[in-house]
Amino acid sequence: METATIVLTIAALGGLGMTTMRLFGIPRPPTWVALGHGAIAVTGLVLLIYAAATTGIPPMAQFALGMFVLAAAGGVTLFLGFHLREKVLPIPLVLGHGLLALTAVILLVIATWGS
Repeated sequence: METATIVLTIAALGGLGMTTMRLFGIPRPPTWVALGHGAIAVTGLVLLIYAAATTGIPPMAQFALGMFVLAAAGGVTLFLGFHLREKVLPIPLVLGHGLLALTAVILLVIATWGS
């Protein structure tokens, strides 16, 4: 769970960078940045699912896992529905995806180290 938390925190930092790009008027981040963010996030998600399936994780981490799955769906929508079609990423969807993932990261950090 600790490794998953670190990896997902790194993904969140990349997401923060991409959100900043979008808020400053860049219609889409570079594709390599979006793919890197997605690959890191998927790696963290798989690690968290593995921890949940093998050793078990606390209820707060389980809730965070559910939030990450929803955030991943938003990320896939942003990438496939907008980025690859060279459309401007909608700011409300970018912010919703990011806030959901950031909330999940905070909950996961608390569940991992907050005792």
